[in-house]
Amino acid sequence: MKNSLSQSPADWTQSLRRKLRLGEGMVEASLFGVGFLTIFITLAITIVLGDQALLFFAEPEVTLKEFFLTNTWQPQIGDFGIWALVSATLTTSAIAISVALPLGLSAAIYLSEYASPRARSLLKPILETLAGIPTVVYGYFALLFVSPIVRNLFGAEKVGVYNMLSAGLVMGIMILPLIASMSEDALSAVPNALREAAYAMGATKLEVSAQVLVPAAFSGIGAAVIVGISRAVGETMIVAIASGAGPKFSFSPLDAAETMTGHIARISGGDLPYGTIDYTSLFAIALMLFLVTLVLNLISQWIVAKFREQYE
Repeated sequence: MKNSLSQSPADWTQSLRRKLRLGEGMVEASLFGVGFLTIFITLAITIVLGDQALLFFAEPEVTLKEFFLTNTWQPQIGDFGIWALVSATLTTSAIAISVALPLGLSAAIYLSEYASPRARSLLKPILETLAGIPTVVYGYFALLFVSPIVRNLFGAEKVGVYNMLSAGLVMGIMILPLIASMSEDALSAVPNALREAAYAMGATKLEVSAQVLVPAAFSGIGAAVIVGISRAVGETMIVAIASGAGPKFSFSPLDAAETMTGHIARISGGDLPYGTIDYTSLFAIALMLFLVTLVLNLISQWIVAKFREQYE
């Protein structure tokens, strides 16, 4: 106590600065450690996938031409056409984004421009609750609720219990909160000056939303769409439960087909001996899925950088 009272203001200020520098150094070291850990984990995943995938492609019966250009996937008899799995992945993801984009963007515009503060505070948490529902629940919802409706609409003779349409529709509901939340944040970030200028010129609220705010927030909305597609491509439980088992090259939503993630989940649950071609083929599929997700993320970053609007 005496020492602190005996310190001059200059000594006390210098001591405080040393403590602040020490605290800033600890925060900087922690952030560096987290960033390094993230990069390390990503590299470790890439190395493991690449190492095991190389074992698959080293097999004499596997060729890159067959893997990328054929559409029959049956490793047991030597058929390794990845398009049998990619087609189902693309189909379910396309259905999901066709549902989530218009509904999510509409919800974002309503929350950002039309809803009162009371309504926004009530509706946004309810919307985001959908993101917390386990995907296995979504899967059985698609199988037991959506699929019977689809079969009644298109005919039970044309649509089986398992089909890509039901899985895609429910995947769209699952990613809807993600797109709505990110799009709403992008719309809210648009300066009020643009809104006021448009209203001053006689534009209606709908015209302001569609012709001013959406183009101004396009980079954020585009990034939300790409992130939503990535989420749909990587979804496992919904497609594993509702889309169907068994690889099939088809772009018809009414068919039952297996996606890349669904196939990995189904085969991994069995008793696969280590080092067999069935085992290493899973890593080749996972590597393909990893590359698709990486490309989507790169596209997202390009969209943000290309169409970002900077306001002062």
